[in-house]
Amino acid sequence: MKKAMVTHFDEIKPVPCPCGLTRRAFAVPGNDTATIHMVDISTTAKTHYHKKLTEIYLVLEGEGHMELDGERVPVRKNSTVFIPPGVRHRAVGEMKIVNIPIPAFDPDDEWFD
Repeated sequence: MKKAMVTHFDEIKPVPCPCGLTRRAFAVPGNDTATIHMVDISTTAKTHYHKKLTEIYLVLEGEGHMELDGERVPVRKNSTVFIPPGVRHRAVGEMKIVNIPIPAFDPDDEWFD
């Protein structure tokens, strides 16, 4: 892909995800490099993992915990979390995050135990 892209999160319709509600930027055919998501974490976030994706979280607002392979780690505004493939994870608490999946998000790569 050799074309630059610009998007505005406030123009992207939110969709349900295991973490809550997400707006997915750059999730377009032909882009398999990376996407970026604005996520409102739900109190009912589900533990899941990815076999191919690495995810990078940046907490924009709120605080809580990340569950990473069963371990609870406190997070707050400006915390960053690196989640490699295979790590079972979920965010716990009222938070807004940016999530950067690499490679680009693939809905077929969400796994639940």
